[in-house]
Amino acid sequence: MENAVILQGFEWYLPDDGNHYNKLKEMAEHLAEVGFNAIWLPPFCKATGTNDVGYGIYDLYDLGEFDQKGSVRTKYGTKEELKSLIDTLHEKGILVYGDIILNHKAAADEEEVFKAIQVDENDRNKEIGEVHDIKAWTKFTFPGRKGKYSEFTWFFEHFTGVDYDSLNDVKGVFKIVGDGKGWDWGVSNEKGNFDYLMFADIDHNHPDVRKELFNWGYWIIDELGLDGMRFDALKHIGDQFILDFCNHIKAKEDLKEGFYLFGEYWLSDPGTVNGYLYDTKYDIDLFDVGLHYNMVEASKNGDYDIRRIFDNSLVKEHPGLAVTFVDNHDSQPGQALESFVDDWFKKIAYGIILLQKDGYPTVFWGDYMGMGEPVNSNGHKDMIENLMYIRREFAYGEQDMYYESDKLLGFVRHGDEEHNKKLAVLISTGDMATLRMFVGEEEAGKIYKEYTGDNLNEVTIDDEGFGEFEVGPGTITCWSEKDE
Repeated sequence: MENAVILQGFEWYLPDDGNHYNKLKEMAEHLAEVGFNAIWLPPFCKATGTNDVGYGIYDLYDLGEFDQKGSVRTKYGTKEELKSLIDTLHEKGILVYGDIILNHKAAADEEEVFKAIQVDENDRNKEIGEVHDIKAWTKFTFPGRKGKYSEFTWFFEHFTGVDYDSLNDVKGVFKIVGDGKGWDWGVSNEKGNFDYLMFADIDHNHPDVRKELFNWGYWIIDELGLDGMRFDALKHIGDQFILDFCNHIKAKEDLKEGFYLFGEYWLSDPGTVNGYLYDTKYDIDLFDVGLHYNMVEASKNGDYDIRRIFDNSLVKEHPGLAVTFVDNHDSQPGQALESFVDDWFKKIAYGIILLQKDGYPTVFWGDYMGMGEPVNSNGHKDMIENLMYIRREFAYGEQDMYYESDKLLGFVRHGDEEHNKKLAVLISTGDMATLRMFVGEEEAGKIYKEYTGDNLNEVTIDDEGFGEFEVGPGTITCWSEKDE
């Protein structure tokens, strides 16, 4: 879809009022009008409670339908409200991507006693002590659901590790012991082996687990009419399982054309990311964590060289596989991966992901609509919608880059057969500046205006097809032909 934009439709600090699905439904028409082609919904499966953002996942088959973990609804609403939201989004032409959490399960229904061995939290390959009995929450019976949709019961043998032994009252990382048991090796090598992240870690090599998750993959697509899946915590899940799961999804006979698979592999090291893409046969797009960290550094380091903004980024190495973003629920203030782009740089950052040729840009709810308690920030709705307007109207075709200086970066989009207007973009992280950029000999004599409202001057394109474009200090300007 040309010039498509994803909205990440949630942030960490949304109120626990069960009204978010209804709010999104009310916004659907406006979201379509301003140019959002897809929405990444918040985790919709029942979690540890309604105050859980959704990543402490309990029951994959409970979408806010059963009285479990203290309520019928999830943080965001009921299954009925979710399905009504999705129907409305589809009516408005907006695709729906589900947040798929397959790494772990939380808030089990019963404890079990089984054999395990503690490992060093900073080197999961280093065992501590001997194999011994531990007691942990690993039995999931889903009494509120009573076997509807699936009769599968989860036991300790369906997991690889836990983080608490209630028998001996010890917190730590415990590797479950048994035939064929062990950490998966197709994961990040951080901490020696980063298979274990949290809660009860799913064993993706167990045949019964694989069958259950594969069945659920088809079920959730049919139940909600999804147009794509966003995978959580990919670096903690074996790459072979993800490849097999994606192949299983793509083999679905009635799968929607263009069904989109993308995910979070939270590392910026290009070698590791390239290796993961290779191991998963380039079947899954990834969030561009490298570009995100570059933006964070640029916003906080006064000496940052803006010409380096794409260094080690996925959009530079694999432009067709990059999902670009400025911030998300994990990077926002107070979260585990906190790395938030400073406010002064937000306009530049969104200009980069929305107006550049490559990448599938994602707008973060917290940047768009603001963040709740305890952050309490206003969003940048007007600014983002203005840049999305510029994207829809002018950001097409080939691109020329101008790496002018450590504080000045420019680029020109040259349009295509259907969109013949050019777009000249200029970014300054220092003082006010002017840069001469080529927009085309056919543009000679045309008058360009600035479309973000930051500069009220006009630029006349000279006989050679160049314009002297201006930008104020610490901002971005976007120039195109003035409407008659």
